[in-house]
Amino acid sequence: DVQLAESGGGSVQSGGSLRLSCAASRLIASYCFMFWYLRIPGKEDEMVASRSRDGDTWLADSVRGRFTVSHDRAKNTLYLQMNALKPEDTAMYYCALVEGGYYPSCEDGIDSWGKGILVTISS
Repeated sequence: DVQLAESGGGSVQSGGSLRLSCAASRLIASYCFMFWYLRIPGKEDEMVASRSRDGDTWLADSVRGRFTVSHDRAKNTLYLQMNALKPEDTAMYYCALVEGGYYPSCEDGIDSWGKGILVTISS
């Protein structure tokens, strides 16, 4: 199994930036897509960004124009660059991997996910 580990979280003021990293334990030769989602207590989990193996990216309306998602294949790492952060971006952020299928028809179910990283934005 692939292990995913997030890093780069922390506390910043509104308007600041953070870059989250999601390092995979090994090269993933074939997968459908990887994505970032956030979790806020009392709310449903929300996918905010994704990237397919072939480079197709998607961003939620709430973060489009502020966040970008990228991947460094040599480092087996997925990134989430977060700019112009707002207090409502405060959440636990997780990265996840879906291996089966061909984007955009990825198989249901998550094959691997990280333990999450806390992002706190103060006003």
